[in-house]
Amino acid sequence: MAYTEEELKKELETKEYEYGFYTDIDSETFPIGLSEEIVERISAKKNEPEWMTQWRLEAFRAWKKMDEPDWANVHYKKPDFQAISYYSAPLKKDKYESIDEVDPELLATFEKLGISSRRAKEIGRSCCGYRCRLSFCSNYF
Repeated sequence: MAYTEEELKKELETKEYEYGFYTDIDSETFPIGLSEEIVERISAKKNEPEWMTQWRLEAFRAWKKMDEPDWANVHYKKPDFQAISYYSAPLKKDKYESIDEVDPELLATFEKLGISSRRAKEIGRSCCGYRCRLSFCSNYF
């Protein structure tokens, strides 16, 4: 079927994303918007030294003065950088004694990703990653 641009736009706006999923686990998420306070809070969460915090603040101040370039033959809606939350991480949990204690939502996510429960245990013991509303760190196992 041939689409007009308007029909395609309407379909894409109302259609649920079919190539991904969302896993709802307890997390700490900062309010939307970017400010010096948010930069400082993120730096504190990462336990960064004061010099790193100051370096990030200087970079943030320089970024605020920049104008986004207008690219030739590229047309898109400019991002609203104040409509984004810049920090979200799962709440820390005590280490579990067995995989049976892990949140079923998290286990379902491993399954959706094609990760066996044996491999999920190995991942949980050895690394941290996947930090967009979900993290499988060693503190889950």
